[in-house]
Amino acid sequence: MGILGKIFTWWDGATIGTSLWSARNGEHVGTDAQGNKYYRAKKATTPEGYDKRWVIYAGANDASNVPSEWHGWLHHSYDEVPESHLPPPRIWEVDYTPNATGTVAAYRPQGALERGGRRAAATGDYEAWSPDA
Repeated sequence: MGILGKIFTWWDGATIGTSLWSARNGEHVGTDAQGNKYYRAKKATTPEGYDKRWVIYAGANDASNVPSEWHGWLHHSYDEVPESHLPPPRIWEVDYTPNATGTVAAYRPQGALERGGRRAAATGDYEAWSPDA
């Protein structure tokens, strides 16, 4: 992306203003496996005394790119960064995958318009309603 894109667009990554503001007013606390960077304000910014927390996305601004452990940290479920708070991963856990809705990789069932729009005939105990009955 060119410099003009970084100045004026927000939907495909952080703008220059956001990056500069984050570097000046925030403390970088960690980075997840997707490359998203997480920040916390240097001083308390809410009346309740909570520090402001935010994420700078590595790619497009899509909230589904935030893994669950970092989502909990962003929403003050716990104060420690996830690396020091979570147990080690289990052998049966799968790697995080972002939400594919609206992309080419999205799930499309057999009757979807993108797959021809032909659905299977109704079977079993289905009986069509008739106003005469």
